Amino acid sequence: MASRTLICPGLNLHRSFGGDDGGGEREKRRRCGGGAQTCSAAASAEAAAAARPPAPEKKRHWKEGEHPGVSDGIVGDQRSPIKNVKKRADDRLNAKAWASTVTEALSDRIQKKQWQEALEVFEMLRRQPFYAPKEGTYVKLLVLLGRSGQPDRARELFDAMVEEGGCGPTTELYTALLSGYCRNNLLDEAFSVLAEMKNHPVCQPDVFTYSSLIKLCVDTSNFDRVDQLFEEMSERLIVPNTVTHNIILSGYGKAGFFDKMEEVLVKMLESTNCKPDVWTMNTIISLFGNKGQIDLMERWYEKFRGYGIEPETRTFNILIGAYGKQRRYDKMTAVMEYMRKLEFPWTTSTYNNVIEAFADVGDAKHMEVAFEQMRAERMRVDTKTVCCLINGYGNAGLFHKVVSTIQLAERSEVPKNASFYNAVISACAKAEDLMEMERVFKRMKDGGVLPNEQTFSIMVEAYKKEGMHDKVYDLELEKQMMGAESVDGLEESEEAA
Repeated sequence: MASRTLICPGLNLHRSFGGDDGGGEREKRRRCGGGAQTCSAAASAEAAAAARPPAPEKKRHWKEGEHPGVSDGIVGDQRSPIKNVKKRADDRLNAKAWASTVTEALSDRIQKKQWQEALEVFEMLRRQPFYAPKEGTYVKLLVLLGRSGQPDRARELFDAMVEEGGCGPTTELYTALLSGYCRNNLLDEAFSVLAEMKNHPVCQPDVFTYSSLIKLCVDTSNFDRVDQLFEEMSERLIVPNTVTHNIILSGYGKAGFFDKMEEVLVKMLESTNCKPDVWTMNTIISLFGNKGQIDLMERWYEKFRGYGIEPETRTFNILIGAYGKQRRYDKMTAVMEYMRKLEFPWTTSTYNNVIEAFADVGDAKHMEVAFEQMRAERMRVDTKTVCCLINGYGNAGLFHKVVSTIQLAERSEVPKNASFYNAVISACAKAEDLMEMERVFKRMKDGGVLPNEQTFSIMVEAYKKEGMHDKVYDLELEKQMMGAESVDGLEESEEAA
């Protein structure tokens, strides 16, 4: 018998069979008969369902004033709640990672003393809603701006901080602002900040505030104001510390008031709160060393050792610098060997003093040997290193090496301050390249670095040497506009003209 196919719509079965099998055939007919009844019932149910009208869409009716919620007919976000939570967590982590990276960039700019770049990064951070600047960040920026000759920008940053209200003014922040004015010898502005602090209920000046002002008065030889500040400290029950006395010692020594310097030192020795320390020793021996009084420097060094004060790396660096300036190369070498014996490390300042000693006399050969040894020991090259090299090559007449040193400074990202530009301007003047000197002077101002007294002095001497008295006059006018003091020798130049 041919193969046939039986389809039972009720059971939806599809079976193939062949041949006549009695038992199997009867079983199939029995199943098919029962399935016919089932198929008939199912068809009736489907017809009835089709005849009924469709049920109305389920809706919620809201009373007036109630929130209408989400109806059943609206399809919501297909993202699962867990994925939403994960996305928000990832966003927060990404934001924190970004903030951490930019914060590190800010710290790097501050450490490298790049005040313009630091302000740009800080402004970018401050615009982010999740970033809240801390007091320590503001203090670092204010100190950086003050050291970079930007006290006015420090004031703008301070005022913006107070206006935003995120970080209220404190004694530390006011002192950082005041110290910027002190570093730039702006006496009136510094005392104006002091007056603000006195009128502020929670930002009263402390010993560090007064120490900064005393240093300013000492550096500008305003010793009468020093006495007034000491009286104020006494009235406010602020006790001067060792730092304060060291500042006064330095001021009296620089002014040549050695009798008063010894009086202060005797008071420190008799005091129970302000005993001399290694900074006191460094201050005294540095004073005599800079004046070339080597015998007094050595005598005071032995005195402080007798008081039980042990030297530090900076102490030895001061001795090396003093011996180098007096061309006592044998003693300079002996101190360096003594440092090795005591296991004191040679630092960047150590090498700077050695390089400077050879640079002052134009000994480029030994200067380069010291510099190569410095680089071999992976010492950090700073602004003073570059300045000494430029001065050394300028004194030796090797002006092509001045250019390579400037390129080295750019590769090393050495901060370019007034000392750097003064060294380059001086090298140009020695090479009698006044056009390049003027270009460097312009780059100095364009870079936001204020010329100081030494800058104008170098340029005036260069112009006078060439008989360019009109240039001297123009420079004097520019200096007056910048609020600087008069150029020495201007009247003499005008008479010669």
